[in-house]
Amino acid sequence: MPSSRKMILGHVMSDLCSKMNRTKQLPRDVMETPLNRCLNTFDITLLGVGHMIGAGIYVLTGTVVRDIAGPGIILSFLLAGLASLLSALCYAEFGTRVPKAGSAYIYTYVSIGEFWAFVIGWNIILEHMIGAASVARAWSGYVDSLFGGSISNATAKITGELHEELLGRYPDLLAFTVCVVYAILLGIGVKGSAMINSSLTVVNLAVMTLVTIVGFYYANANNWSSQNGGFLPYGFGGVLKGAATCFYAFVGFDSIATSGEEARNPSFSIPIATVLSMCIVTVGYVLVCTALTLLVPYYMINPEAALPEAFANIGAQWVKYVVSLGAICGMTTTLFGSLFSLPRCMYAMASDGLLFGFLGNVNSKIQIPLTNLIISGIASGLIALLFDLEKLVEFMSIGTLLAYTIVSASVIILRYRPPPMIISRNNSSLVSETSATNSQATTPVSDIQMLVGTLKPQYNWLNPLFGQCEPGSVVTGAVFIFACVSGALCALLQLYTKDLWNGIWWVILLILFFVLIMAGCMLVIIAHYQNIDAGLKFRVPMVPIIPALSIFCNLELWPI
Repeated sequence: MPSSRKMILGHVMSDLCSKMNRTKQLPRDVMETPLNRCLNTFDITLLGVGHMIGAGIYVLTGTVVRDIAGPGIILSFLLAGLASLLSALCYAEFGTRVPKAGSAYIYTYVSIGEFWAFVIGWNIILEHMIGAASVARAWSGYVDSLFGGSISNATAKITGELHEELLGRYPDLLAFTVCVVYAILLGIGVKGSAMINSSLTVVNLAVMTLVTIVGFYYANANNWSSQNGGFLPYGFGGVLKGAATCFYAFVGFDSIATSGEEARNPSFSIPIATVLSMCIVTVGYVLVCTALTLLVPYYMINPEAALPEAFANIGAQWVKYVVSLGAICGMTTTLFGSLFSLPRCMYAMASDGLLFGFLGNVNSKIQIPLTNLIISGIASGLIALLFDLEKLVEFMSIGTLLAYTIVSASVIILRYRPPPMIISRNNSSLVSETSATNSQATTPVSDIQMLVGTLKPQYNWLNPLFGQCEPGSVVTGAVFIFACVSGALCALLQLYTKDLWNGIWWVILLILFFVLIMAGCMLVIIAHYQNIDAGLKFRVPMVPIIPALSIFCNLELWPI
């Protein structure tokens, strides 16, 4: 009896593990969808730009310049943009490879397995829901400041103040209304809402261009001089700290990948829109910050109203109203991006049976998951109505970086995984998964495809270690170890920075040990044959180097 119980328990555990690790098999026609494939490259590019350029440029910039990096914020945005681009390239390859809604959720399901896909799916839902609520509150606060605080004062008198720790000072009725109204606007259909988003994004970009031109016209190079603290008043450490903060100004490019199931030509539009939007946003941030820091000394910048106050100091009061227009348009498009992505992630998870089935329904007239949109608008509105979002946004940031890290790791795993066919024992042929259960017929394939995930001849000295492993499994293990050690190294660098600069021997030795392990993992990955899919229109260059750098950068920016 005890042995039979052990066998039953072992069978149950084995079955559970296989279900948690099973990957999603894509249909033969990945372009088939109940959603409306109507978005072109222009629409998708402006969706990404609009989602990224919002509260960051009008709210975040002042705080980073004044308290963290000074004029060095320019370098901070360049570093943050580069780190974001590494992740964005990984998203772009998956958007070409898997043109489905769901973004990181569907990519994780295809490459790693169901359990991690479920975790990432909920991370994305929380990311967009909290993101929408935080932007709605920022929108509400900005409009309230234009009216001298009269809206918040009137609301507090009507509803009374809340005194719980996690709740806001008062119920933000305006933020709730904004979420619901924008959800209704998205209900007109994907093409109509894309046109609204594009129009508002163009207005926002025009405002940023005007701010840059006027800022350069009134620029004073002495504001970067040593008399005013120089270009790097907080040193290069301030630049790195600023980059970690500025990184979140680029959160939103994943909405491009989310639109993959509604793009006319996703294999072309997704990578082009990703690269274009990242370039536009980075250049925009750098130009505006350059103009701002040349306009007034960094220590005179008002963190709460950086741009309006800076132009007021030089007598250009009229710019305040232009900036206000841009801020409202920018925060509106950011809210649009979150409320656009959220229902589609819920739809993708429900279609796979990981959420309630009715959330997988698509309205036949407007071809969008309308029920999900209603739920998203109301849920985001309720969070914006009641909660103080500071702690929730920190949690959202962790979830976002986890999604970016897993997508980057998934690119490496898929590149070194054999094609979806069963390798025969003699490695001379492959059995197609679709025909294996019926006729067990074999299908000859090219030698390169047969060798994917196996060791290259020049690395045969590794055979005693990995020669008996399944193709692709060694690379998967190496990626996991690389990510874990990268996390440990990043934590060490953040917690013991002073000890490192002071030459503490054990810190230096531990860093060298971690670096050697990471280098060993990269060597093991490179030692294997890579899957070269000639039919894929966009591929991340320099794999595994770029995805590995993306993993390290994401973990380095992780808040501790």
